[in-house]
Amino acid sequence: MPKITVFSTATCVFCRMLKEYLTKNSFAYEEVLIDKYPEQAQTSFAVCGSMGVPCTQIELDDGREESVLGFDKAKFDHLLGLT
Repeated sequence: MPKITVFSTATCVFCRMLKEYLTKNSFAYEEVLIDKYPEQAQTSFAVCGSMGVPCTQIELDDGREESVLGFDKAKFDHLLGLT
């Protein structure tokens, strides 16, 4: 099972959509609310190269690390083996 970390904010609609998508597809994830923990914004920037949210870091079973900025369903489907 991949290790998924979602950097998000409490008011972001796309963050909410991503979390619902992950839950619906039975993927556990760690959420980091950067509006609650602003010191994590630097980590989010390092992962995605942007201050945008959601910023998702995925450590796949084969050890590769991938990052996704925004809620790109097609990319998540591919990375998580749903296609």
